[in-house]
Amino acid sequence: MTADTLNLLTSTRQLLPNLMHPLPADCGSFTAGIGLRYPHVAEILERQPKVGFLEAHSENYFGGGYARRNLLKLRETYPITLHGVGLSLGRADGLDQKHLRQLKRLVDEVQPLFVSEHLSWSAYTHIAVPDLLPIPFTREALSIFVAHVNEMQDTLGRQVLIENPSNYLAFAQTDWTETEFLNRLAHETGCGLLMDVNNIDVSAHNLGYDAVTYLQAINPRFVKQIHLAGYTVDTVDGTDIRIDTHGNPVYPEGWRLYRTALEHFGDTPTLIEWDTDIPALDVLVAEAAKADTIRTATHAHAEAAHA
Repeated sequence: MTADTLNLLTSTRQLLPNLMHPLPADCGSFTAGIGLRYPHVAEILERQPKVGFLEAHSENYFGGGYARRNLLKLRETYPITLHGVGLSLGRADGLDQKHLRQLKRLVDEVQPLFVSEHLSWSAYTHIAVPDLLPIPFTREALSIFVAHVNEMQDTLGRQVLIENPSNYLAFAQTDWTETEFLNRLAHETGCGLLMDVNNIDVSAHNLGYDAVTYLQAINPRFVKQIHLAGYTVDTVDGTDIRIDTHGNPVYPEGWRLYRTALEHFGDTPTLIEWDTDIPALDVLVAEAAKADTIRTATHAHAEAAHA
């Protein structure tokens, strides 16, 4: 294959996902969404609370049945996004083809607004762990991740979003920073980025870097969605470690960082995540409303500054 042919194929792959599944023109104006969790499904179906969209964990719906039927009912009222936790895009061997086929069937049926996965790995051959493990920001890791993201996008026939990780340790030897790695990944594959503000806050605290500097190093044109959540603090040998549990309201510093994110990325669809100690539905709806208030104020300020 010649270099010109390879460049043409790469360019086509970057364009096709957006051409096949264009996003709504007013996507940025959606009100904030909430993560769809089992304790709230019946209440959401009955009450239809005012939120912009719902995000479902993809793997929870692979089995079909009652859960999938309810997801399709909700799809009649709300836009749906699908957020995966198990494809293990950073694994050193090939992707799990059964998992990919199941995701393809779900995506075709639900027709979600976004499909997302993590910058992580969690499986190798027949071994899998119930966690999102970090990858080193090296040339070898980028090559693997690019190949797997391309395979995922080619299989689904659409753009996917990759979420930044939460970090507790840093690799000693890397070729790039995390932000450089994410920008390169998006550039080489045409994927989008899902920026988790809580993950940035957690990682910056744990590893001792500046969260705002991190945000500003991400190319805004790649960012398609934002996640917000609350962390848990654990103390180890007298040092406070922030743990990405999604088990609390967004902290004040999280909201401040969210404003900075909106100023840098522009008006971006935003989701409230809550996965442990799940509260009443009204608590999630109130968090989403707070995000909308901040988005509206930030957008108005930006427009006034350019007037």
